[in-house]
Amino acid sequence: MHNKTDTIMKLENPFIVSGYVSDKLFCDRVQETRDLTTLVVNGNHVALLSPRRIGKTGLICHLFEQPQIKQNYYTVLVDIYATKNLDEFVSVLGRGILQALLSRGKKAAMAFVNGLQSLRSGIGFDINGNPTWNLELGDIHTPQVTLDEIFEYIRHADKPCLIAIDEFQVISHYPDSSTEALLRTYIQHCTNARFIFAGSQRNMMGNIFLSAARPFYQSATMMNIGALPLNRYTPFAQRLFSQYGKDLDEHVVEQVYQRFEGVTWYMQRIMNQLFAQTPVGASCTPDMIDSAIHAVLASNSYTYESLLFQLPLKQKALLMAIAKAGKATSLTSSSFIKRYHLQSASSVQSAVKGLLDKDFITMHLGVYEVYDKFFAQWLLQQ
Repeated sequence: MHNKTDTIMKLENPFIVSGYVSDKLFCDRVQETRDLTTLVVNGNHVALLSPRRIGKTGLICHLFEQPQIKQNYYTVLVDIYATKNLDEFVSVLGRGILQALLSRGKKAAMAFVNGLQSLRSGIGFDINGNPTWNLELGDIHTPQVTLDEIFEYIRHADKPCLIAIDEFQVISHYPDSSTEALLRTYIQHCTNARFIFAGSQRNMMGNIFLSAARPFYQSATMMNIGALPLNRYTPFAQRLFSQYGKDLDEHVVEQVYQRFEGVTWYMQRIMNQLFAQTPVGASCTPDMIDSAIHAVLASNSYTYESLLFQLPLKQKALLMAIAKAGKATSLTSSSFIKRYHLQSASSVQSAVKGLLDKDFITMHLGVYEVYDKFFAQWLLQQ
């Protein structure tokens, strides 16, 4: 009989850097999983906040695998980061629901498809008779009609639905200012579903859910997740090395953790590289860390060069300055401008806006950082 342990041992590298495989390869988050499960089964919508790459999507996937959730809910996860308007939001949501239902069987999927009268021409069928979503972004011309059909299905589905929308804060950038109010109305009147609104930009998510002037005001329970504790990640990483006949010095984990501030995705990527560099029967030691980081940066070098080339000179100069500072504050102060040979306070102000808009940098409580920690390390080598 096939089981998850067999799957894990067939993997060449157990340090997963994309997607979710099983609870055996998922580190900790025991309390967060328990809290999230409790909130959902007790009828709450949840606004789940964390910086990007901390692991909120993995946490949602892990939640979906909990028996209490898996057996009793239809679970849907959609990422709307790339959407630009309500049309695209509806397309991504519809596709996500269809894919989730297909994993539960053809009957569940067909019940959904039969209700989408507005998309008849966009739904096809594969050779096995399973419905397929043939629409591209921008193909939905009456999004409100389709949204109405989607929520009509959700309201009458034979199981309650748990729908997680990742990068939810992007709806505040949609050109139609009524989108938030429209979605809030649908969700408010949908008693057969619970929603998890996941977001990585805390200021924007805070404005959506905590501002009395916004439609989603106090409509969801706020939940923050931070970095995994080092004392939880260390035995997790050592266990995975051990299962493949390799040894991992705990100081390796400590140094990688400190270098990337405990952000899950960066640690997993470096541990993936270190695992690959460690032969069976050998030990992974701290002197291997620099070569692992160098290998990862080298694999991304062409992309980083292209990104840097596209930036205007003032933005490039400020980006380099923030990378050198690590955590930069008071960007328009004379001391910062002088230290990093920048032009003027006004040029820095315009450059900051451009870099924030393009997601090259982040700002939290007045502290600026290069968003991609690998990119930051690469910039320091230029």
